[in-house]
Amino acid sequence: MTGAQKPAFSRCNNATLRRAARSLGRFYDDALAPSGLKGTQFGLLFQIQISSEPAMGTIAEALIMDLSALGHTLKPLIRDGYVETFADKDDRRVKRVRLTPQGNVKLDEAIRLWSAAQQQFEDKVGAEQAAKLRAALDAVADLTLEMPAAAPSL
Repeated sequence: MTGAQKPAFSRCNNATLRRAARSLGRFYDDALAPSGLKGTQFGLLFQIQISSEPAMGTIAEALIMDLSALGHTLKPLIRDGYVETFADKDDRRVKRVRLTPQGNVKLDEAIRLWSAAQQQFEDKVGAEQAAKLRAALDAVADLTLEMPAAAPSL
């Protein structure tokens, strides 16, 4: 896309980031399609695997999601037998999640597909540039951004 074809709102950080996220998300979704998973589901399965039976709140925080969005994303993974939930042994109010054996197999399949997509992306933008992009996006995700309270009207 040439400069003349880019959306006029491209000076907006949010609009530009969302546009890039949609493009890259579509690419990874297409790459993962043979596994039957979307990129969000793959990311969630991976996060569960590396977190060792995490509490749902812990996953939501790590992925910067609210609990209802996490529950919505988990539903098909639970339905398809890839993930199971269970109560914490010390605090029954806390719900934990883990991959099932079937979930581990599905994640292994998806990792192979993801790896090919990851390599293609890095071939296009360069491994160093991709690493810098991830670092910059992690830094953005870690920012505490809040709007100041509105000034009282007189």
